[in-house]
Amino acid sequence: MLEHPLSFVLDETVDAVGAAGIARAYADDDDTLLDAYSRTVADVAERVGPAVVRVAARAASGAGGTGSGVVISPDGLVLTNSHVVQGARRAELAMPDGRVLGARLVGDDPDTDLALLRAEDGRTLPAARLGDSKRLKPGHLVVAIGNPLGFESTVTAGVVSALGRSLRGRGGRLIEDVIQTDAALNPGNSGGPLVSSRGEVVGINTAVILGAQGICFSVASNTANYVVSELIRHGRVRRAYIGVGAQTTALPRRIALAMGLRNVKGAVALNVDANGPAGIAGIQPGDIIVALDGTMVEGSDDLIRALNAERIGRSVVLSAVRKGELRHTPLVPLERAAG
Repeated sequence: MLEHPLSFVLDETVDAVGAAGIARAYADDDDTLLDAYSRTVADVAERVGPAVVRVAARAASGAGGTGSGVVISPDGLVLTNSHVVQGARRAELAMPDGRVLGARLVGDDPDTDLALLRAEDGRTLPAARLGDSKRLKPGHLVVAIGNPLGFESTVTAGVVSALGRSLRGRGGRLIEDVIQTDAALNPGNSGGPLVSSRGEVVGINTAVILGAQGICFSVASNTANYVVSELIRHGRVRRAYIGVGAQTTALPRRIALAMGLRNVKGAVALNVDANGPAGIAGIQPGDIIVALDGTMVEGSDDLIRALNAERIGRSVVLSAVRKGELRHTPLVPLERAAG
């Protein structure tokens, strides 16, 4: 039986109507997603933006810089970058509402590129909350707020590109647990907050790679939390000192196997302060340090990382290879002098 010619027209019409409906549904979904994204970014900017300040610091020597900062407590504690403060004891804070407040330096930690200021004003300031950076995952939405190139209250958005990066601080020490993001950062963003979709500060923006596109870094908020507590309590971040200048070196496989070590590398002592804890305990130049209190050391960065505030004044055991022999030397680290 022949099909009526009109049926082809009806089928094509139904198909066209169905396709149009699907297209509209996808368009509606895209609009909904874009709308939700826009609302999230706008909400974060509205909630945290009032707590973001412009920081201008000037030391007696004339050194100083400008950048951003974020108020983290209503009584005027402001986090920013150490390289923005550059040794200045005082700074000016330009608030989004037009006020300009004086501030004094509470403490500075170049090793994490963080500094803490206190605004000298009795009035309650809008403040942002430091969140838990361990909750972040690659792909999470983040928003950066700051004053890049003098353009105040600039908002950029992106995602967490990677976690657990390391950056070299001005003093040569590694800044651990750094967040990589593609949220656009420029000179002047330094010290400003990286904010989660919950409106919590999860990082303090610190660096960009010149010439790269979308590779920017923030010091994790959990690191910032620790540094803030140390600066408030002690005016500095305490770290241990044993008096050894070390360099990463390969550990011969046969030596590692003979001594039952899992190390592929160690930290060779290049110079030893004769009056320091290691020198007094008998550590010599050429010794290859492979562990501290049983924690593996596979280079100078591992050794520096292990010498935290908890080690100050407490006996530890330094394990080192000397002339094919593994030695375990007890010593008591001191507090590293500031600067």
